[in-house]
Amino acid sequence: MADLSKYRNIGIFAHVDAGKTTTTERILKLTGQIHKTGEVHDGESTTDFMEQEAERGITIQSAAVSCFWKDHRFNVIDTPGHVDFTVEVYRSLKVLDGGIGVFCGSGGVEPQSETNWRYANDSEVARIIFVNKLDRLGADFYRVVKQTKDVLGANPLVMVLPIGIEDDFTGVVDLLTRKAYVWDDTGLPENYEVTDVPADMVDKVEEYREALIETALEQDDDLFEAYLEEGTEPSMEDIKRCIRKGTRTMDFFPTYCGSAFKNKGVQLVLDAVVDYLPSPTEVDPQPLTDEEGEPTGRHAIVSADESFKALAFKIMDDRFGALTFVRIYSGKLNKGDTIMNAATGKTERVGRMVEMQADDRKELTSAQAGDIIAIVGMKSNVQTGHTLCDPKDPIILEAMVFPEPVISISVKPKDKGSTEKMGIAIGKMVAEDPTFRVETDQDSGETILSGMGELHLDIKVDILKRTYGVELEVGEPQVAYRETITQAVEDSYTHKKQSGGSGQFGKIDYRIKPGEPGSGFTFASTVVGGNVPKEFFPAIEKGFAGMMENGVLAGFPVLDVEIELYDGGFHAVDSSAVAFELAARGAFRQSIPKAGAQLLEPVMLVDVFTPEDHVGDVIGDLSRRRGMIAGQEAGATGVRIKADVPLSEMFGYIGSLRTMTSGRGQFSMEFKNYMPCPSSVAEEVIAAAKEAKKSK
Repeated sequence: MADLSKYRNIGIFAHVDAGKTTTTERILKLTGQIHKTGEVHDGESTTDFMEQEAERGITIQSAAVSCFWKDHRFNVIDTPGHVDFTVEVYRSLKVLDGGIGVFCGSGGVEPQSETNWRYANDSEVARIIFVNKLDRLGADFYRVVKQTKDVLGANPLVMVLPIGIEDDFTGVVDLLTRKAYVWDDTGLPENYEVTDVPADMVDKVEEYREALIETALEQDDDLFEAYLEEGTEPSMEDIKRCIRKGTRTMDFFPTYCGSAFKNKGVQLVLDAVVDYLPSPTEVDPQPLTDEEGEPTGRHAIVSADESFKALAFKIMDDRFGALTFVRIYSGKLNKGDTIMNAATGKTERVGRMVEMQADDRKELTSAQAGDIIAIVGMKSNVQTGHTLCDPKDPIILEAMVFPEPVISISVKPKDKGSTEKMGIAIGKMVAEDPTFRVETDQDSGETILSGMGELHLDIKVDILKRTYGVELEVGEPQVAYRETITQAVEDSYTHKKQSGGSGQFGKIDYRIKPGEPGSGFTFASTVVGGNVPKEFFPAIEKGFAGMMENGVLAGFPVLDVEIELYDGGFHAVDSSAVAFELAARGAFRQSIPKAGAQLLEPVMLVDVFTPEDHVGDVIGDLSRRRGMIAGQEAGATGVRIKADVPLSEMFGYIGSLRTMTSGRGQFSMEFKNYMPCPSSVAEEVIAAAKEAKKSK
């Protein structure tokens, strides 16, 4: 049995280009997992093994690797930074116990690192901070530390100070030991020497060291009191114990710095993972829920002696077949065991289990609580977020919630051969990515792909073409509009049909009114006196709910409607569930236009980074795109502008931004909310929808 206190399940996450993948490469090199370091810009890094990742120099899917450092086992997940693939970060955080937040020394706290930090807070994952790229022009460790306080609202606990900056960056001073780690110019991680603190840094080191010890000792009242009153400094073990406790409770985040690319400072980060990040037994156990998702009060205790409980957090199809990535929370799993998928109720035998090393694998015969493994070729229709458990003790782990897609494109195979291939390929891709949806337009027969952004769909089409050999014709991007109502209406509808034999009859009196934003569809019945028998209520609700998929304006799904059934009538012979369901459908068609139907459009939270001399152009352009500027913030290397902009105005924005800023601008965006469309835009969308319907 492995010692769980020696396990660290950690993720590495940050904004695009802050150096996550390079940091992961250095960790693998230092721990002896790889012998030659692969660089992202050469397309040769270990964890970016997809063709699309190697070409674009970005991470698209999270990759898992295992390694050892000072007798501790690290399960490391390298996650993407790009907002379109946020789902990969979200689902990885769900199964991790700790993380390393990487920030660029010159870029600082960038838009996507903010989103990822927020996700990590929601998932209550303890973190250490690594300020990377201190060898770059414009790098400033102290500015980034300040930003983590101001922008993220975090409390960074500075553990090391940089020696030199930009081209002169040579190493770091460890504040606890008052020792300087200085690397030479060979670029090899092992070529460093430990020396005394440089003379010109002694005062600064003492100032930061005192702040570090005071903050740490706040975790232990007795030690803190002794330190303040008698000035006695506790032992190194006590200080580290306090830092470990505060890190685990997220009171502060130990902060390190270095340059992963130049191999400087990474060893201290690995030591910090061992010293301060929690083992699987030290984090709060995962809550168990019932089938409705309500907490049962029970938890998945991290222990090998409990019954088997695990969460499938990622499905991946590769050259060896379907892989189900699983985090085991409790119990043991042996090859040949029978396990149950709590979501489907199906059981199956575990054929092969593997430990993943990016796209390589190592066969396993058993695994236990705390492990992150992959099961090969599962057949029980396992999806992301499903619970796997012991059939004798069926339980459900708290599920994952994924954001809704906001953009779609239509695709059509170019030839007959591609049609069949596309069906199989898309089935696999939907299983892998819960934010990627596919539907077939019944009228035109076109396939509609929906996702989180232009890049997301661009990559999916690329995978279909290259990985699965499907040649496609791709339509223009479409926005996921929605419809709602603005007024309350009281109405009545009678469904009557007589055609020999028993007929159909159902009468309903109802009120329809706008619901709270985000409330979806709610149905209530206040019928008294049995005018509509209770057994017909579910059919009426089903009829209304079924109509919410297609609004009356342009056929988009309807949001936030409350319907109350308050009276009606029935016929002893002719009334049936079908009759009342049809009555509800007719009622919906009749009343929604009266209730002030309105078109809603998705509005995005857009975060733009631009050099100072282009701020006016960028703001002017966002205003032309119907954007509302929410704020701007000057940094050392440029200005960040935050704005709320309708998605329909953001297509092709990256091209415009690059042109305006001579290629130096960057932006990220994520879905914020739905807002009413201006009437001129709504008219165009409705006309286009009617035109499309006619041409079909």
